[in-house]
Amino acid sequence: MPTLLRALCVIVSSAILATTPAFAASKSVEKTTASSKKATSSASKKKTASSKKATSKSAKRSNRSDVKREAIARARRDVQVTRVNANPVNLYSPGVQSQAAVVVNQQTGEVMYERNADQVVPIASITKLMTAMVVLDARLPLNELISITQDDVDTLKNTGSRLAVGTTLTRGEMLLLALMSSENRAASSLSHAYPGGREAFVRKMNEKAQQLGMTRSQFYDPTGLTPRNVATSRDLALMVKAAMRYPEIHQFSTSSEYTFVSNLTGHSMAYRNTNPLVKDPDWEIGVSKTGFINEAGRCIVMQAKINNMPVVMVLMDSAGKQTRIGDVQRVRRWIEETRQAGNLRAG
Repeated sequence: MPTLLRALCVIVSSAILATTPAFAASKSVEKTTASSKKATSSASKKKTASSKKATSKSAKRSNRSDVKREAIARARRDVQVTRVNANPVNLYSPGVQSQAAVVVNQQTGEVMYERNADQVVPIASITKLMTAMVVLDARLPLNELISITQDDVDTLKNTGSRLAVGTTLTRGEMLLLALMSSENRAASSLSHAYPGGREAFVRKMNEKAQQLGMTRSQFYDPTGLTPRNVATSRDLALMVKAAMRYPEIHQFSTSSEYTFVSNLTGHSMAYRNTNPLVKDPDWEIGVSKTGFINEAGRCIVMQAKINNMPVVMVLMDSAGKQTRIGDVQRVRRWIEETRQAGNLRAG
């Protein structure tokens, strides 16, 4: 009996040991399958979420693009833009942008181009050409020393100056700085050093204007700081032609720069021409003067040879800083390239 029981125990134990690996393997397979399903499910969820997110971003971009296109279309429809261009250059017009102008063949007196040439306008520092002629007509010694005084300080526009009160220069140097660099205190000092003073000087300016036939011109000061100094472009062409007869005005108005030592500080002071074209070797300029106050805009008058023809140019009231120089260049190009094709008068 004990033997039989031991045999039965051995048989049962063997059976249990035989089934255990299968059971373990089954459990392992089940665990692997469950893990695989879980991973697949997670990946699927992530992919779906990513796809939804990308779709959402694409939709947002599309919406923003639509809004932007709609906004641009509305802006273009609602906003009206007026384009401003220079007058076209052709046989009849150099395309200047200055509000008043005249271009004259100095040899023949022919008016080649004009625009508002009879309109009376403030002339700013173009005034200084008349100042120079009055000084030179008086035949006052150019080597006489004169000084800047408190009366020469601008109290109308409150403009500054590097010529401090007490600065002493020769009359010739004051005239040079007035014409070349448009120095207001230098021009003012010339009137105060005139016989009879400033009042007599201004009176001579107006007398000279009448002698030249400048019938619509009026002068109240030697600098041009007052907008009461007025003329027409046609009158100013007469003044430029007259100024060309003075060698000193030719020399001083076309000098590119001048340096002197201040009697007050002992320091060297350099002044340059307000017209950059005087340094251009392609230009042959006889007289040059620029001007600016708010009421006059930016102005320039010149006498120059173009294609060996002496030409007087008066360009008044241009808006931009470089427009007046641009207009001078346009007039030259017009004469060189178009007007030679025929003897046409523009206007």
